[in-house]
Amino acid sequence: MISSLGFLLLRLSIGIMLIHHGYEKLDNIENFADAFVRPLHLPFPVLLSYVAAASEIVGSWMLITGLGTRLGALAILGTISIAIYHAIVTSGFNIYLLELLVLYWGGASCVILNGGGKFSLDHLIRLRLSND
Repeated sequence: MISSLGFLLLRLSIGIMLIHHGYEKLDNIENFADAFVRPLHLPFPVLLSYVAAASEIVGSWMLITGLGTRLGALAILGTISIAIYHAIVTSGFNIYLLELLVLYWGGASCVILNGGGKFSLDHLIRLRLSND
């Protein structure tokens, strides 16, 4: 039971702190595309910027609610992996740029590997399906 409380706290910490990054991207998507996607020479920078914002917003809500928890964490892990790559390419191994990204990456990896715990909607759905 205590480990499930730990997973709840981890999910809430990641989701509540990361969700605002997604909403900030939507405030000025062109600026985000210019600053973060175009320097990586990725195709369709505005579309990929919307994908990044959506993965942070939807993935965060999935972690907060515990519904589709592993899928939400996977979306976050993908976006944060690109963010880590961007930080290294543009600034080298700058610990001050990487530390928050690595914490999000590690937390999302933990949720992918362990699930959301007993305090998640995923767990309630599994219980309901196993009783039927």
